Amino acid sequence: MAAWRPQLYRQTGRQQKVDPVALKNAVEIGKHTISVHPDLPPVFTLRHLAHLTSVDYGLLRAIIRRELEDPYKVFRIKKAVSDQKEKQFRIICVPDPGLMQVQKWISKKILSKGKVHSASVAYQPGSKLLDAATVHCNCRWLIKLDVRNFFESISEISVYRSFLALGYQPLVAFEMARLCTRLGSNTVLRRKQRWRSNSVQYPTIKAYQARRMGHLPQGAPTSPMLSNLAMYDFDERISTIADQYNLTYTRYADDMCLSSQEEDFTRGLARTVIGAVYTEMARSGLSPNVTKTRIATPGARKIVLGLVVDGDRPRLPREFRARLRQHLYYLQPDKAGPVEHAKRRNFGAVAGLRNHVRGLITFARQIEPTFAKQCEQLFAKVVWPL
Repeated sequence: MAAWRPQLYRQTGRQQKVDPVALKNAVEIGKHTISVHPDLPPVFTLRHLAHLTSVDYGLLRAIIRRELEDPYKVFRIKKAVSDQKEKQFRIICVPDPGLMQVQKWISKKILSKGKVHSASVAYQPGSKLLDAATVHCNCRWLIKLDVRNFFESISEISVYRSFLALGYQPLVAFEMARLCTRLGSNTVLRRKQRWRSNSVQYPTIKAYQARRMGHLPQGAPTSPMLSNLAMYDFDERISTIADQYNLTYTRYADDMCLSSQEEDFTRGLARTVIGAVYTEMARSGLSPNVTKTRIATPGARKIVLGLVVDGDRPRLPREFRARLRQHLYYLQPDKAGPVEHAKRRNFGAVAGLRNHVRGLITFARQIEPTFAKQCEQLFAKVVWPL
């Protein structure tokens, strides 16, 4: 789709004899949107959005009104956790086809043009996990913090404000916020006042009024980029704290790291920084996963996003290398082989094991190409069943 131009839009409107006042208002709205970013597509109404995305207008209206029971397929996936007290499953919400289509359009055409904080190192075109870890290399101290239920903690009002910041009018911003959030279950958490605020209600449209607010669903194509946009002010405040203590700050989704190369940094200062970050989390409606808060002191091994950063460049942890080598050892024809090894490792299918090992090698190639090449040679010797 070509970039929107007010001159062409005005000319076409006059040719089609559009009411001059309505045409003038639309042009001003469009000009405001492209003033944020020249490639942003103006969206004038919900029906216009339906036309742009080729999705049924009635479906979009029903989703915004929360009339559908749940336009998401919800399932759980088991996650690896070291703390047995932590929730063992991650809730994944996959939008129904029509909603998926409009969310993909919003993600590609709108959210990709948004302004993301420099400390945010996930979900951006060209962003690499290796680069995110590299900035912490050679650190003496490392503070790691994690947000509990990250996506589910970002509310409909935060999403609404993100669309406003992108230059969209309040009603359209509200409608797109509804399309990108999920109401979820009426849990004890969702009964708190924060999730019952009237600030996002649209009083002139009774059908849009609701007692509860939605949240970002993990699994929707819009959620990653929206989380970055919604977290901009938070990232700015944490960056200010980091600057006060001469720290390097990055955030990869719910994973935050602050590192120091200063010799006079202390554990007491680290605790002060953690307290300040916790305060900012509470201010933003976030909760720390305190079981994952870590302080790595000088001499201790330092891991950022699964990579060792206590040297000049990120390295694969020895546990990762050992696990991959073990897979490749038992996959060889003169050892257990793919079928038996898949059974021993509780893979439901050999294809799943094959994809898993291939994924590990692909990841290793980004970090340590020489090691990955050795693994590729062993992987090529595996005799996979037809």
